[in-house]
This record gives sequence, structure tokens and C-alpha cells, in this order.
Amino acid sequence: MLKKFLGFGLGLRTNHYNDVIEQKPDVDWFEIISENYMVAGGKPRYYLDQIRENYPIVMHGVSMSIGSTDPLNIEYLTKLKTLIADVQPEWFSDHLCFTSVGGVNSHDLLPLPYTEESLTHVVERIKQVQDFMGRQMLMENVSSYLTYKTDEMNEWQFYREVCEQADCRMLLDINNIYVSARNHDFDAMEYLRSLNPERVQQFHLAGHSDFGDYVVDTHDHDVPDPVWQLYKEALKLFGPVSTMIERDANIPSFADLTAELNIARNIAEQHIPNIRSQIEA
Repeated sequence: MLKKFLGFGLGLRTNHYNDVIEQKPDVDWFEIISENYMVAGGKPRYYLDQIRENYPIVMHGVSMSIGSTDPLNIEYLTKLKTLIADVQPEWFSDHLCFTSVGGVNSHDLLPLPYTEESLTHVVERIKQVQDFMGRQMLMENVSSYLTYKTDEMNEWQFYREVCEQADCRMLLDINNIYVSARNHDFDAMEYLRSLNPERVQQFHLAGHSDFGDYVVDTHDHDVPDPVWQLYKEALKLFGPVSTMIERDANIPSFADLTAELNIARNIAEQHIPNIRSQIEA
């Protein structure tokens, strides 16, 4: 997979289907939640088919459970592969975590222990998925609220080694780094500086809920200033990276969301001259 720069995108949400189709807004691309489109037919696929005629699409999953000790779900992977064939996304991604235990889906993104055993396990499973799909995937760093006493390395060392050894790419969630840095009292810049720029394929930006002593990744607020500041630093380190805003609750009007996306565009243009001319069709 070549490191392709798509520009500035949004997470596609049902609230905004008609806005996108009718207005054809100045958004460079859209990210879909894979699981929402795995059933053939229906209104989601009807709208998606229209939208992808005009915009590049990437696919983002939430339930692959790549870090679980449960067997890989072949039925799920088969449905995902079929969707990829239908949608022809620029790439697909999921989270570096586990969601299922004993076959029961927790419906949460649970952090992994950062051990050599866990590293070997996850790398092998990512390789299996990529072989099954016949293409590279992206793995996203998750926000976390606990650590394990058995940890043998820090999160960014683990993340970097997983992606290097499995030969996959990174979906770098800037907000998640900020959230976890606050919760675990580490240096977010040390995290960013440790990563291989060639592996970073996509950025996520989002808001969170700040409770003072801890921060929760809720995706229900505008991107706050500390996350914008960290985004600026990421641009300096990684250059043009396809950037999008996630919003999953308290969803604003489409006009407000595109205005927020323009903040990301403007910040990127300040740090990378002529960045828009680098967008690839």
C-alpha cells in the first residue's frame, strides 16, 4: 500500500446522508463504520452507493477483536471482505485492542497488556487477517483507563512493534493519545516522536469529556484546543496525512461539522504549505 493523502474527511453518519447527497459538500472523503453496512441492501447501502460515486471511502471497523484469545471470527471476516469488494475503499482499519471474551462481545475497546507474548499473538493475527483480505490494514491506537502489572513495554513501543512486525499501517488517533496521556501521566510528544512516519496513514480527531482527574473518549464534543495543539505537532512530524473528524454523539448540524473540519484544513495549511495540492485523486 502506498501512503496516499486523501485530504480532509468526516465520519459518515446517518444524520448527514441527505446533506452529503444533495449539497455535495467540500469534503475530500468519508469514513464509514464497517459493521453498519455488512447487510446487503437496505437504506444504509442505498445512501452509501450514491455517496461513493462522488467521494473516496475508507472503512473503519469496531469489532474485529484482533487482540482477543478467541479464534478469529471467520464469518465476520468473510462479510468484511465482501463489503470491501463492494465498496472498494481506499483502505480498511480496526482497533488495536480486544472486544470479545469467551465469545461474548463486550461492545467496548479494551486495552491489551503490553507484553512480548501479547505482541507475538497480535502480530500473527494481523498477518492472518491481511492474508485473508489480500491487502494491508490499518490499526488504531485506543484510549485507555487502566494498565496491567504485567506490562513489559509502554503503549507506543508496543504499537510501533506491532505495525512493524505485522507490516500494517497506523490509524493514529490524536485524541486517544491525549486522553491516555492525561489518564496515565505520560508525555504525548514522546509517543508521537517514537513512531515511524512511513507507517502513519490516517489521523482521527475527536472530542472527549474531561472530568479533571481523568478523561473519557466520548466523541460527543468539538475537538478541544489541546487536541488541536497535538495535531499541529503531528503534522510537523508526519507531514500530509489523511485527516478526519469523528463525531458519534451530540452530533451537530452538517454545516457546523464542516466548519470544524475547516479548522483542521487551516491548521494543516499553516504547517504544510500547498498541502491541498498534494491530495491524490
